Amino acid sequence: MAETMTLNMGPQHPATHGVLRLVLELDGETVVSCVPEIGYLHTGIEKNVEHHTWQQAVTDTDRMDYLSPVMNNLGYCLAAERLLGIEVPPRCQVIRVLMSELSRIASHLVWLGTYALDLGAMSVYFYAFQAREAILDMNEAVAGARMNLAYVRVGGLQSDLPPQLPGMVDRFLRELPRWMHDFRNLLDDNPIFVGRTRGIGVLSAEDCRCFGVTGPSLRAAGVPWDLRKAAPYSGYERFAFDVPTRSEADAYARYQVRLDEIEQSARIVRQALDGMPEGPWRSEDRKISLPPREELRTSMESLIHHFKLVSAGFKVPAGAVYQAIESPRGELGFYLVSDGGTHPYRLHVRAPSYYNTQVLKRVLAGQLVADAVAAVGSLDMIMGEVDR
Repeated sequence: MAETMTLNMGPQHPATHGVLRLVLELDGETVVSCVPEIGYLHTGIEKNVEHHTWQQAVTDTDRMDYLSPVMNNLGYCLAAERLLGIEVPPRCQVIRVLMSELSRIASHLVWLGTYALDLGAMSVYFYAFQAREAILDMNEAVAGARMNLAYVRVGGLQSDLPPQLPGMVDRFLRELPRWMHDFRNLLDDNPIFVGRTRGIGVLSAEDCRCFGVTGPSLRAAGVPWDLRKAAPYSGYERFAFDVPTRSEADAYARYQVRLDEIEQSARIVRQALDGMPEGPWRSEDRKISLPPREELRTSMESLIHHFKLVSAGFKVPAGAVYQAIESPRGELGFYLVSDGGTHPYRLHVRAPSYYNTQVLKRVLAGQLVADAVAAVGSLDMIMGEVDR
């Protein structure tokens, strides 16, 4: 019987894109088995939510998938709004879509730059982060923060879009095709990149179903499943876009799907920008929305109402709901329970990165240890979302 060797990849390893430990059993240079070990980044976010008001809990969701915080905010707020039985105004819905798709582009750009860096392509990293910087500037203009925005709130938004944002978005959309050309020109036919990714980390559609893997990994296996089409939310049914797929199901196919998704997200952003409706940017239900700031100077009732909403919060009818959205990594679901009080009774998050992590035991088996970096990085896990 041949002897095998146990190798620890991580928990501190650049290619794990977070604090993740992979216990690899090797037969020579071939991976026999992989045991992912998680928990090194545990934050207790789901438990913390129980100690915050419904509105305060938005800031907890920012810290899970910290590359697409707007989508974390959106999924949680949609769940809370279903419990409340309210629907936000059309302008609010479109702004949420616009900011979510910009967040998707930014997340994919981080993945692209760091994944290329893992495989030795340094130039792509700088190009990708240059493009992402424009989106972070937009975040700062909108919410005053670059990453953890807490911009989407239960019942609406933190504030309306600033007047300079349409121009910033328009400039970004006009520059994006040049950046996309650079990315494809550097990687699509690069013999080293293609050799390191094609046929590596194959994850079939059946394996995706068995392990609960969704998002780009599932679509790279030929399954056109996207919750923005299959179960539209926040008005996505009004937008025209395609669901990119590939059939090879390998690391190279996942790379192609993500680049295609950036272009489709840009289509949605353009439609949202050009078709932005007028009107209120939050619900006018005074039970959950703060009174207009100008009223606070003249109305004692508005001042008292403002104080009570901020200090004690509003109550949400008892019940339970599951709300899922399409994050950059797949189906991001929020199971939210209310006991009728001012704080969530329970929150459980269906984190797509968790499923992308557990499938590593299938993806890495039979691969060369030198290809483990390419296979792991292609799945795009965010450990803050796993260890919540």
